[in-house]
Amino acid sequence: MSALICGSMAYDNIMVFPGRFQEQILPDQIHILNVAFLVPEMRREFGGCAGNIVYNLSLLGAEGYAMATVGEDFTAYDGWLAQQSLDKRYLTEVAGTLTAQAYITTDLDDNQITAFHPGAMDHSHTNVIPADAGIKVGMISPDGRQGMIDHARQFAEAGIPFVFDPGQGLPMFGKEDLQEFIELAAWVAVNDYEGQMLQERTGWSVKEIGQRVEALIVTRGAKGSMIYTGTEQIAIPVVEATEVRDPTGCGDAYRAGLLYGLLNDMSWEDTGRLAAILGSNKIASLGTQNHTFTRASVDDQFERSFGYRLGL
Repeated sequence: MSALICGSMAYDNIMVFPGRFQEQILPDQIHILNVAFLVPEMRREFGGCAGNIVYNLSLLGAEGYAMATVGEDFTAYDGWLAQQSLDKRYLTEVAGTLTAQAYITTDLDDNQITAFHPGAMDHSHTNVIPADAGIKVGMISPDGRQGMIDHARQFAEAGIPFVFDPGQGLPMFGKEDLQEFIELAAWVAVNDYEGQMLQERTGWSVKEIGQRVEALIVTRGAKGSMIYTGTEQIAIPVVEATEVRDPTGCGDAYRAGLLYGLLNDMSWEDTGRLAAILGSNKIASLGTQNHTFTRASVDDQFERSFGYRLGL
């Protein structure tokens, strides 16, 4: 059984600003903002939520597929996927478009400013969820607006439980859209900021959202994460990384841990802790798909962190 992740495949142009954004922005002049950040460090990486999640799943030996639309400039990324033996059956090239492009600037406090060109991603609705391909778990990650709506409904119609992970796509949706996503989803995953926005836009509290799904997962950066089920509030501690080099993609690594737990019917405590381990592995590496680990190394790290082994 496998996981199908609907979301972006993107080129990430990652820049590091050796200062702090707050020192360059005048609060009383925000209405006429005109700033430039000198970024002596820049690199181009393979990324996108679907690509990042599938990459992390593959390191755990799990079967995961990315469903995405890509552009005519996808050749280099395609070669990387082939090198990593990642399946491309649900990727569709859209003629006359570019693959989604993210321009991410991170400061010394790990704050990020991102500009995103969706390109081919806006055609994601042309992909259709397969109802008979042995998909056990689905995920709706940031993607084209109509694609996210259509794929959520298609997962539900096919009887495939899915995680609603709106991410940076959340502002595209209003109250009724978000309420429908939650009602259709089996699980919801957000960071703390997105969680606040989700509550404001739906008019539902954390408790009310949690009552509509099997679990609501809220990541909180250095504070760890919380998993809210119908009866429990499970605190997942942060796992300290060997070093902090790049936060980009940590959320996607965490979500790969969630999917692995769901695919293997693990408890929420074990699932959340595994997800935290994957996030700590990612943050110690530059880029979103440059880190490596094995099931054995993750199990060793899990034992050091929590005192017992998962037996991956």
